[in-house]
Amino acid sequence: MELLQLHYFLAVARSEHVTEAARSLHVTQSSLSKTIQRLEEDLGVSLFDRIGRKLQLNEFGRRFLRRTERALFELEQGKQELSDLASPDNGTLELGVTSASVLPDILRQYRKKRPNIQFHVQMLTTVEMIMLLERGEVDYCLSSPPVERDDIECQIVFFDPILVAVPIGHRLANRSSVSLDELRDEWFVGLKIGYGTRDLMDPLCRSVGFVPHYVYEGDEPARLINLVEAEIGIAFLPSTARNERAQIKYLQIENHEVVRKIALLWHKSRYISAAALEFREIVVAYFEDLSKQTI
Repeated sequence: MELLQLHYFLAVARSEHVTEAARSLHVTQSSLSKTIQRLEEDLGVSLFDRIGRKLQLNEFGRRFLRRTERALFELEQGKQELSDLASPDNGTLELGVTSASVLPDILRQYRKKRPNIQFHVQMLTTVEMIMLLERGEVDYCLSSPPVERDDIECQIVFFDPILVAVPIGHRLANRSSVSLDELRDEWFVGLKIGYGTRDLMDPLCRSVGFVPHYVYEGDEPARLINLVEAEIGIAFLPSTARNERAQIKYLQIENHEVVRKIALLWHKSRYISAAALEFREIVVAYFEDLSKQTI
């Protein structure tokens, strides 16, 4: 059994399609198919049920996939550990976020301390984030909501109030607070289903008797501010996404203590470099300072 066979198997298992896997690996379909065939011959069992051009993992394949992911995960951790020992002041920090509103300030502080460390940030849904954490493909995730799993460490760093953002010409703009029931006939701009604020607020609105009417659904709170300012709709926004320079009024929600929990997540088995540990310290300190400002 060869390491190359395991990498190829992993690509095919995740896509369940030879053409897509070959494209992602930059190899020919025939080469990929022959490699998978040799792996199955070495193991003495078929790993896939073949349905036309599509491959579907069978019971043997599903069991072998779990072992393969674990083995390649450990090899990748060893590679990262050696790279960190050889060159501790260089490397790349892999990050996933469900909301990027606070990230510029955090990364600015981090870059001052670690100017030679690169970072790569992905905007993710909760499901995507869990998948990348399990695969060991990200160092940390800033997530709302928190994720409770045996293999994932979850540190809650901030309780972020949810506010109602309305344009300054709106009928509610002279108010400091509003009840949810008063919003039932409003047009909303919001995040897509799968992002924390949307998944938090939709059930709460249903509990008081209405479903928000969304005229726009996106993946970044900062964009919602522009749409609210343009009077396209109102929005539920976390306090950390607030822009005081925008022509927007932010209202508290009456009769409900609505907060989202922001958590820092990392895989318990992932190797954490010194640079990554320092990033964690900066995140925790940043939110501690933010909590003091909101008291």
